[in-house]
Amino acid sequence: MQKLAKREEQIMHSLWKLEKAFIKEIIEELPDPKPHYNTTATIVKILEEKGFISHVKYGNTFQYYPLITKEVYQKEIVGEVVNNYFDSSPLALVKFFAKEEKINTQELEEIIQLIKNKK
Repeated sequence: MQKLAKREEQIMHSLWKLEKAFIKEIIEELPDPKPHYNTTATIVKILEEKGFISHVKYGNTFQYYPLITKEVYQKEIVGEVVNNYFDSSPLALVKFFAKEEKINTQELEEIIQLIKNKK
């Protein structure tokens, strides 16, 4: 799966939130500065070509919806980060967050509990 560019990710987040949307609705969800309608339409077309979204046609307009769930994309991207930056070790990733104080003791305990419940 391809990694999305920043604006592509923003559009996907809009579609994941809205579940289906017209270009104008997508633009409303995007952060400022809002892109031009034509720019957004071009990026949406690219996302469709990449297989991330599809559409339903209503007359002369299109309503778009995601083909890839946020969870599937997260799994792919986090997997890439772990493989490329943490020597394929999820433990190294958790250690990084602990060292950088981006994760606290309570969150670590929650992770441990999730692991125990999985066994």
